[in-house]
Amino acid sequence: MMTEVASALALLKRGTQEILLEEELVKKLESGRKLRIKAGFDPTAPDLHLGHSVLLTKMRQFQELGHEVIFLIGDFTGRIGDPSGKNVTRKPLTAEEVRVNAETYKEQVFKILDPEKTEVRFNAEWFSAMSAADMIELAGQSTVARMLERDDFEKRYQSGQSISIHEFLYPLVQGYDSVALKADVELGGTDQKFNLLMGREIQKHFDMEPQVVITMPLLEGLDGVQKMSKSLGNYVGVDEAPGAMFNKLVSMPDSLMWRYFELLSLKPNEEIEALKRDVEKGANPRDIKMLLARELIGRYHGEEAAASAHRSAGNLLAEGELPEDLPEVEVDFAGSARAPIAAVLNRSGLANNSAQAKDMLGNGRVKVDGEVVERDHMLDSGKSYVIQAGKKRVARVTVR
Repeated sequence: MMTEVASALALLKRGTQEILLEEELVKKLESGRKLRIKAGFDPTAPDLHLGHSVLLTKMRQFQELGHEVIFLIGDFTGRIGDPSGKNVTRKPLTAEEVRVNAETYKEQVFKILDPEKTEVRFNAEWFSAMSAADMIELAGQSTVARMLERDDFEKRYQSGQSISIHEFLYPLVQGYDSVALKADVELGGTDQKFNLLMGREIQKHFDMEPQVVITMPLLEGLDGVQKMSKSLGNYVGVDEAPGAMFNKLVSMPDSLMWRYFELLSLKPNEEIEALKRDVEKGANPRDIKMLLARELIGRYHGEEAAASAHRSAGNLLAEGELPEDLPEVEVDFAGSARAPIAAVLNRSGLANNSAQAKDMLGNGRVKVDGEVVERDHMLDSGKSYVIQAGKKRVARVTVR
């Protein structure tokens, strides 16, 4: 039987990319004290999708285990601009942009985190009071050679692209956040590893026990290949209509659903393992994806919306709702890699003929997985799509 610490560790390790150092995390958990868990967010992109919620989901798991979570809004660092993963200097935000974006983040974050157990902080609180001498002392904790070990800095340096001095300060001030907040654990994306480890070094300088670093992977989009991104169109927005979220999530490839459970669900490990066994015994993967969809819709829109997102009801189809008895159709294109949407509409019976298919496409009345498509849209072979033609014709179409 798993001990309490072992059970907690198994949950916290779920979906993580790396834990540095795991043995230190075990010791902190074994201490029995409430740990202080920090994650920082520069308020630069208030239009959130599920990929942005991966860190928040891990933070919620820490909350469920009784630990203290700090949601740090980088209103100071956001005005520097995080250089992580960038091949050019990022444009700093204005104070007003930071304020507006920060408010949007706060609205979204409490759809995942428990507001009663969340400490919201802004790092301008301590940096605005820091003197020039204090900043110089902080800058003395690293070297140019150390900074150039970062992949993005090194690539820019080798290619002759400019690196502003203030960009070198970013990892240092992020590291100092961990000192100011007395962080035991810091969470971040894989692209943040250098900055997170800098926090350990800065804490040591201030005679503090170094934080454990946990990196989380980037969430794959609905295509199962590239990271979730609005620019790539493979995303699920957290503010999308319940029906649209449902359509997208139940239409994802079966191979992707466990990844989403792993990184986005708050279900315990044992429950997810039981669902996997159900599928192995013959359960329909679509039913399992529906469970995930309802969990996520409930989180962002409430339980009532989650319960009704799938129902069949007249005009609700036009609002993105998915009929419960959705017809399933296969169309064969003789092994072609891609198929034109007009031909798919015609062969699937969603259009009476080619002329009607082209007319609906031209009038913006065709949606694929909740998104309006045009006449030149192509569908990949070997995948299934929820296709809606007009107000009342909809089916899950598999292209062969």
